[in-house]
Amino acid sequence: MKRLIFLTLAFAVGLCVKAQTVDTLLNIYSVNPIDFSVRVPDGNYRVTVTLGSKKRAAQTVVRAESRRHYTDVITTKKGKYQTLSFVVNKHEPQIDAANRVKLKTREQTYKNWDDALNLQFCGPAPAVQRIIIEPDTAATTVFLCGNSTVVDQEKEPWASWGQMITRWFTPDVVIANYAESGLSATTFLAQLRLDKILTQLRRGDYVICEFGHNDEKEHKAGDGAWYSYSRNLKIFVDRVRAKGGHIIFVTPTARRFFEADQRTLRNTHGDYPEAMRTVARREQVPVIELNGMTTAFYEALGFEGSKRALVHYPANTFADQPEPLADNTHFNPYGAWEVAKMIVMGLKQMHCPLADHLRADWQDFDPSHPDNPDAFIWYPSGNTNLTKPDGN
Repeated sequence: MKRLIFLTLAFAVGLCVKAQTVDTLLNIYSVNPIDFSVRVPDGNYRVTVTLGSKKRAAQTVVRAESRRHYTDVITTKKGKYQTLSFVVNKHEPQIDAANRVKLKTREQTYKNWDDALNLQFCGPAPAVQRIIIEPDTAATTVFLCGNSTVVDQEKEPWASWGQMITRWFTPDVVIANYAESGLSATTFLAQLRLDKILTQLRRGDYVICEFGHNDEKEHKAGDGAWYSYSRNLKIFVDRVRAKGGHIIFVTPTARRFFEADQRTLRNTHGDYPEAMRTVARREQVPVIELNGMTTAFYEALGFEGSKRALVHYPANTFADQPEPLADNTHFNPYGAWEVAKMIVMGLKQMHCPLADHLRADWQDFDPSHPDNPDAFIWYPSGNTNLTKPDGN
């Protein structure tokens, strides 16, 4: 991958407002990421940004909350501007007067869960002229439930498909990511994350669930693919449908675990993908076959090449990294980018109405013919944490 130099924060702008509409003239440019935050109630917000500077040419990438990716590099000439809009979901842990989502300790500092809507402008030379934030009640919300392969990873070099898929939707669709590393369907429910989703979900919204990695490590009485896992999936179906929502299952991403031939990937998930399919058939839930797509993806890249989709880096790639990083489950930005494309293709293949709201530059993707990792450029967001996420 390119651009592995991590930048330090140059500007941070914060506002605290009671009104739900914000119109701010910034005229800021930098060589480092620019952060902007404003306190707003839970909900969806249409963000309109004008990028560029009258003083210099600019190259700006737009992200929100915990590194949700909204644009690739937008290039503007000196004195020229480009305006674009997208919708961001903001949520905090409070459910009602008596209940809160039971966040993990490290989540307490995540931008995804604070009381503000957070924007970041990074890239080679970011420049922001104006930001308008206003409530949006028209967009269809897609709530994401899952683990470390889905969550908006807070810091580099980790990434997941949930924070990349935002790149591909028009402002008619907004992604609300409730996933967290290390969670199973059991712990997701126990932490009241679905309870929180159901307070926000409107009729016609979607809930997408990918579980399996951590469910298979539960070994109490009654656990297993055909009992607790299947029962929990049925709970998601019943509760989402009772609120008028649509539910979609996603079979778990494959782990990079090659057989001795170093060509064929082993299924490390046992009965869990088939248990999900069985519940889906019985309950008539559409399924995105991510397990099969990621298997084809790793096998296409090959034994060595597949490392480039995951957090595999030699020692000293990052500051204070004396040992190599070798993780066969968790994606880096390139891998997350590719898996997000697989999710979009799954939506298209099932003729989901969400696929009618893809941006004009979307091109169909075949995981057995992945994008060249050498051609992928990622501009880091400025914060690094080399601690492996929970789960495996």
